[in-house]
Amino acid sequence: MSLLAHLFERIGTVGRLCIIDAHGRRHVFAGSPGPDVAIRLHDPALHWKLLVRPRLFLPEAYVDGTLTIEEGSLYDLIDLLAANLDSLPEGFLERLLNGSLTVLRRIHQYNPLSRARRNVAHHYDLSDELYELFLDQDLQYSCAYFHDSTDDLDTAQLNKKRHIAAKLLIRPGQRVLDIGSGWGGLALYLAGECGADVTGLTLSTEQHKAAVRRAAAAGLADRVRFHLRDYREERGLYDRIVSVGMFEHVGINHYSAFFTTLKSLLAPDGLALLHSISRMGGPGSTHPWIRKYIFPGGYMPALSEVLPPVERSKLWITDIEILRLHYAETLRSWRRRFERNRDRLRTIYDERFCRMWEMYLVGSEVAFRRGWCMVFQMQLTMAFDTVPITRDYIPDWEREQRTASDRAA
Repeated sequence: MSLLAHLFERIGTVGRLCIIDAHGRRHVFAGSPGPDVAIRLHDPALHWKLLVRPRLFLPEAYVDGTLTIEEGSLYDLIDLLAANLDSLPEGFLERLLNGSLTVLRRIHQYNPLSRARRNVAHHYDLSDELYELFLDQDLQYSCAYFHDSTDDLDTAQLNKKRHIAAKLLIRPGQRVLDIGSGWGGLALYLAGECGADVTGLTLSTEQHKAAVRRAAAAGLADRVRFHLRDYREERGLYDRIVSVGMFEHVGINHYSAFFTTLKSLLAPDGLALLHSISRMGGPGSTHPWIRKYIFPGGYMPALSEVLPPVERSKLWITDIEILRLHYAETLRSWRRRFERNRDRLRTIYDERFCRMWEMYLVGSEVAFRRGWCMVFQMQLTMAFDTVPITRDYIPDWEREQRTASDRAA
């Protein structure tokens, strides 16, 4: 425990952390004002595990119950650790603890078709009821768009769909491809509210069944079809292409193939919108615990990794918008809904699963709250004059669509 204590002495400059080790001894590390947390270690092996690989073994210990929180909450603990990592000076220790070492990341992100399907099934083929208990009514599993603090989650997710449709300049009858269509909410919006003809692609069997069922229930099966298909298998030509929350599963090895495929599917006057989580501080690696338990094969790219393959594809980047705290607010809503429904969720899975997803939701929210992560929306076209020369058309389109929806309602 002495070496672990030495590590916390070096990094513990914010807040107060009390560690009760596996032998009952108390170690207190205090710095400037911040969260006040006490944790207890129940396994002596954690004394060295937290020293050699804390980013993997700390969340594992919480999920397994060998680390318990005596004072404060899980959010307090993760926020305290994040605050102290933020204050570390640049160097090897900072790069090690913040996940900036990238030696094996190309192996971790190698996603051929068979592996991509397994990775998707790991996360998205869980019980539909799980997602229904913490997402909005439309099952939007991506960053919402909050106009102001009065927006609830359902409103913010509708704002997001409308914002994306505005950037796509959707018109009735246009052929739209939705890459990574999830439970079908965006595709159904583009067809039902905007009059588009939509094809959705997903690799999740559970999402595919739900999306097909929802299209039939909405009376839109003639205008929306969903395929259990990888983007690399798609053929055809589309006026509009949209991808929301899927690019994080592509992998850096496959970015050139992604944009080459996108270009081959886009009509000469076509327009595409890519919505993806990104990292602020340049290339990095996926958090080892997230990679092992939540999103195998996943990675949040830096813009500096995305722009070169776009440039090589000869597509025009006609707009980039950065969404910052929108995802922090989205994740807070998901976390609170998860907490309210925890008893029900424990009956679907078990206590360990609940702790694992609490760690995932809390850690993700802190990453966005602290400013490590963001979301970009990148607009891409084949021709430089496909969209107007100012961005005024975006709020104008949203305003007109909102008025039309209100009138119809």
